[in-house]
Amino acid sequence: MSGVAEPARLLVDGTEVARYVIDPKLDARHGPRPYLHPVRTLGGTVVTDALPADHVWHLGASLAVQDVNGSNLWGGRTYVRDVGYTWRDDHGVMAHTGWSERSTQRLAHRLEWRDARGSVLLTECRRLTAAPLAGQGPAGGLPAWWLAVDYTLTAPAGQDVRLGSPATNGRPGGAGYGGFFWRAVSTGPASVFSASATGEETVNGSAEPWVALTGTGPDGGAYTLVFGGLGDGDRWFTRTAMYPGVGVAFAFERPVTIAAGTERRGRHTVIVADGSLDPAAIAAMSAIVSRNPQVG
Repeated sequence: MSGVAEPARLLVDGTEVARYVIDPKLDARHGPRPYLHPVRTLGGTVVTDALPADHVWHLGASLAVQDVNGSNLWGGRTYVRDVGYTWRDDHGVMAHTGWSERSTQRLAHRLEWRDARGSVLLTECRRLTAAPLAGQGPAGGLPAWWLAVDYTLTAPAGQDVRLGSPATNGRPGGAGYGGFFWRAVSTGPASVFSASATGEETVNGSAEPWVALTGTGPDGGAYTLVFGGLGDGDRWFTRTAMYPGVGVAFAFERPVTIAAGTERRGRHTVIVADGSLDPAAIAAMSAIVSRNPQVG
């Protein structure tokens, strides 16, 4: 199944908050894969970027891994040990193969992670859910909603699957990216923080319960994104100096292997709020999300 031409939509209380591009027609070097863009606050501020000039292969919010048994499913150049970033003919694709559920609050579908030759590296079942969330800010109530991303990755019966990153392939400087990644957009300086740390360098590589990014959308509106849901061994990947982005890194320091015939499950959440939230408001909202595992 080749997917659908039109993006699927997610709505919260009748307001469109995200579009899911299921089958993008992109250059193979951009790592074609389903992605969310534009994602908006309930107030209408756009909080994702796609195909930006600095990193054309950054596609809104998506799953993307640079090294899957040697195949690049992230896009862009591949980091080669003792060589550096190199253009290689190793770009795979994450292909939609069928819907399990499609509504304005929940999207569930099946995918195949394929290498450049079309061979299946992993199969995936993915579910995206949007739900409203009430929050409080310095001036009173803040409208917000939250996204749950659930997935199960299954390795073929006869082959282990190794997930790696530029860091595991020799790049220094905390470049352990690859997993669930959110490329944000901000017309002014963005900031990233957790309950105990502030700034890209200190938050990057941490395992905090939540990480927040604040920025300014193209319409001038302030927004806050709050990420949660690290899996066992995952680490946060954060950027603000070069571009605004937050990710759940599967292989931040060392490769991760999905043994033949076994599964890797993940569940990540993102609170999308208008305004700039303080840590106290974020902690309260994150607690609400954590108490609602049935959503998704």
